[in-house]
Amino acid sequence: MTPTEIARVTKYLRRTFDNNRIVIDPPRAKDHPIEMRVGDEFLGVLHRDEDEGEVSYSLQIMILEEDLPSLD
Repeated sequence: MTPTEIARVTKYLRRTFDNNRIVIDPPRAKDHPIEMRVGDEFLGVLHRDEDEGEVSYSLQIMILEEDLPSLD
């Protein structure tokens, strides 16, 4: 993804979720994942897909079981 795409997706996510702490980190090297976080908390990875000239983005959010609160 280009820096412009990252900025546009970041702006979209911040507006959609009403959260200015959302950050999309550019990949550290070519073909590395593009990570999304809120503040310092890693949430998932962003993927870009292009099919027949149409571009879409998908966000895969990961929740570790160890991060979930107990219900006690």
